Amino acid sequence: MSTTSPASDISRRDHSNAGSKGTVPPDADARRHRKNNKVVLKKKVTLLRGISIIIGTIIGAGIFISPKGILQHTGTVGMALVMWTACGVLSLFGALSYAELGTSIKKSGAHYTYILEAFGPLPAFVRVWVELIIIRPASTAVISLAFGQYILQPIFMPCGIPEIAIKFVTTIGITAIMYINSMSVSWTARLQIFLTFWKLAAILIIIIPGMVQLFRGETQHFNEAFHAKEVNLMGIPLAFYSGMYAYAGWFYMNFVTEEVDNPEKNIPLAICISMAVVTVGYVLTNVAYFVVMSPEELLASEAVAVTFAERLLGKFSVAVPILVALSCFGSMNGGIFAVARMFFVASREGHLPEILSMIHVRKHTPLPAVIVLYPLTVLMLFMSDIYSLLNFLSFARWLFIGLAVTGLVYMRYTRPNMPRPFKVPLFIPAFFAFTCLFIVALSLYSDPINTGIGFAITLTGIPAYYLFVVWDKKPKCFKRLMDSMTKTLQIILEVVPAEQHND
Repeated sequence: MSTTSPASDISRRDHSNAGSKGTVPPDADARRHRKNNKVVLKKKVTLLRGISIIIGTIIGAGIFISPKGILQHTGTVGMALVMWTACGVLSLFGALSYAELGTSIKKSGAHYTYILEAFGPLPAFVRVWVELIIIRPASTAVISLAFGQYILQPIFMPCGIPEIAIKFVTTIGITAIMYINSMSVSWTARLQIFLTFWKLAAILIIIIPGMVQLFRGETQHFNEAFHAKEVNLMGIPLAFYSGMYAYAGWFYMNFVTEEVDNPEKNIPLAICISMAVVTVGYVLTNVAYFVVMSPEELLASEAVAVTFAERLLGKFSVAVPILVALSCFGSMNGGIFAVARMFFVASREGHLPEILSMIHVRKHTPLPAVIVLYPLTVLMLFMSDIYSLLNFLSFARWLFIGLAVTGLVYMRYTRPNMPRPFKVPLFIPAFFAFTCLFIVALSLYSDPINTGIGFAITLTGIPAYYLFVVWDKKPKCFKRLMDSMTKTLQIILEVVPAEQHND
């Protein structure tokens, strides 16, 4: 007589059918739970979120506040519009090159990662060194100050805004961005989508009335559009910097490659859609400006979008500073979200302190890599020559982007069997890299002082590399101190090293 109960029979049947279709073994749920709760950066960047990261970071304050840099260095309305278009096309070439890199090298980090793969650790370290100590804190501080100024403008209008009030609100804005990026990838992405919508709305508010005026025959400022008293060839590199700075951001999705859902499809799609929208939007926005303002008036304006709105939109013009502020806030958010991943990857490679490669145990965000920028950025707010600092380092940004795309060409020959799900014609990266490096070289001639200072700052990365990375015979007391600091910060921030994917 069998002593087996019916429940035992059912249990045995369940286990015997564990491998059959439609039945999940008991330990599979546990494995799935462990996989879903791994301490890793999860794939939460969809196509829409990728587009919002790119558009939302490219469109900052520049197109609304001071698009006069290109006009100032080209001299004519026609050449200014040609330069805006050319910078858009050139940015598209760079973006397509990065689409190939991002689908071939499926690591986050963008410039840093691609230079590391192609040319080794020294140039990659110099790139992340300059980004960490100068470029990112300074550029975040600049866009944050614009946010503080324009969010307060409707309150203080028509009076001037006290500088202390701008810096106070700016600090609040930076703190809020850092907090959101530290707490949730989903919050950050949703905020970016929301802010991108308002950026595009702000551009349409300028383009549509401008086009209406143009079709009504307001074309007087386009007469003799290419006529200039003299042609200044040395102004071309500076006009290029102004234009490419306005388009800067097409590479931000490559900073978060490891978090992109279906990167082979979504990275190229997001890049192409975003660049088409931004290029058309920028060119038409500048056409709208020139419909309403003469070149002389545009150069004299402190905030072109506000001047435009006051002349054409009447009482509604008070909304423009708010939209500019939201645009700045979106650029801050997208920039911090993306660049924190560069620091995360550089730390993982041993080029930055170990703590920066750790992830919050519950939030699954690279918390230390996000907040490392906070003290440096706030410090930059109180530097009087912050704008000069950005001028010094414009060349460094494009030098390393040109180098990264040169790496694409180089790896076509040194690593021909590398999987390339998205592959661009070779002339596209070759032309982009040549243009970037040629303009960088020309800027050394046309603006030797500022470019030379930026070059000197960049070179400080070489001794830093040998001191912090190569030199492994550091005193034991120093190593104990660093280990102690790392453990203490781990406890305070509740972070641990990222687990490896085992897909």
